[in-house]
Amino acid sequence: MKIGILGAGQLGRMLALDGFRLGHDFSLYDPNGKASAGVGTIYNDPDGLVLDIFLRQVDTITYEFEHLPLELVNQIARQKPVHPVPRALEVCQNRRHEKALFSELGIPTAAYHIATSAEELREAVERLDGPVVAKSVTEGYDGKGQAVIESPEDAAGAWDAIGHSEVVAEQFVDFKREVSIVAVRGSDDEIAFYPLAENIHHEGILRFSIAPAQKLAPGLEEEAQRMIRALMNELGYVGVLALELFDTGDGLMANEMAPRVHNSGHWTQNGATTSQFENHIRAVSGLPLGDTSAFAPTCMINVIGETGPVEKLLELPYTHLHLYGKSPKPGRKIGHINIRADSPEELRWRAMNTASLLPGCPDFEWRP
Repeated sequence: MKIGILGAGQLGRMLALDGFRLGHDFSLYDPNGKASAGVGTIYNDPDGLVLDIFLRQVDTITYEFEHLPLELVNQIARQKPVHPVPRALEVCQNRRHEKALFSELGIPTAAYHIATSAEELREAVERLDGPVVAKSVTEGYDGKGQAVIESPEDAAGAWDAIGHSEVVAEQFVDFKREVSIVAVRGSDDEIAFYPLAENIHHEGILRFSIAPAQKLAPGLEEEAQRMIRALMNELGYVGVLALELFDTGDGLMANEMAPRVHNSGHWTQNGATTSQFENHIRAVSGLPLGDTSAFAPTCMINVIGETGPVEKLLELPYTHLHLYGKSPKPGRKIGHINIRADSPEELRWRAMNTASLLPGCPDFEWRP
């Protein structure tokens, strides 16, 4: 099958690399003209001049990130099959819509109010009574477009810092840890779930994912599966979906969803029978889904800014290095490392050793 990917960054690169093994051909279309994937046929098209050429080369289309012009995706969907459905993009591009869908499906989420001015934001903080996380309704990722507000007096400064015309003010969630579930739904409605992963962020960016998550309360895995199944069935979803969650100690609370392969699922490349990338391609091309079982405790470490001593990293017998072909730049994800071990305790030591070699990487303080 000839598969088109909207976006040509590292996720498109890894989708194509796994899809090539299944015999597919790939064309990657970047409407921003900033392609870095380095695989398949690349269309850098910031002026929209070669979209028709791209569409003639593909049978079906998927996408690697959610910040795409919705008008463009709907235009494409009128000409070619698009998976996941454009409605998934519409929901994820607007936190108001996302929150409404969670509520409609009975998925717990933090109490919130929408504010369209600094004064409305101040009133929202007063009503929510406590620390509030304010986020731009549109755009925003890796901690961008967000602010923590401790008191109503801080609302005006937060409004100016976020710099958007509409924000969602969420009551701060007192959580034990952040987890995520990645699932895949096929064109025949079959759904397969990967184990929950525990995620550790630093300065708003994901640095570590550990899977399967350890010491889960009884029923927590099933609770996460119920939530993501409800989302996929409601949307008529085909492909991989990720749902970020707070583990509060009394259950799970949804943070946000991502209609694509996800950073917290990169561990599946070396720690699961079938990676999230292969399963996404299987789904959008109508093939049977692969086994999502984890066969070893695994930790994914994001490589951010610069790689450090690659030779020393590869001397460690348990590292699997995935570089994206991107030039070093502060704050840029330029690769990741997957580490497997025979036990969670051994995984901790291996991840600590690996993290110590990465420039600017925080200490790995996770304990099983």
